[in-house]
Amino acid sequence: MRIYHVATLADWEAAQTSGAYTTSTRGVTLEQEGYIHASREDQWRGVYERYYADVTEPLVLLVVDTDLLSSPVVEEVPAPGMTETYPHVYGPIDPAAVVEVRPADPA
Repeated sequence: MRIYHVATLADWEAAQTSGAYTTSTRGVTLEQEGYIHASREDQWRGVYERYYADVTEPLVLLVVDTDLLSSPVVEEVPAPGMTETYPHVYGPIDPAAVVEVRPADPA
């Protein structure tokens, strides 16, 4: 299965150097949150529009093959008042599990 994560280019480049992607979401680390936020293909544009539309630094969309991850992925139950589930990665994302990187352009 493929899941998607909006990332800053700087965070992605740091992950390639360190060997592990550890940013949970905008301004929050994996250590702080306990997991990395991800989405399905039909969800990432909404995530971008809600949380990243005002970001001025370059953003990329990481396409992650869950079969290549060493960290578990959990499809979380919806938050109160919500109906959609979202995948969360409970550990770092291995750069080798990222099968595609493209500009995060919701258009």
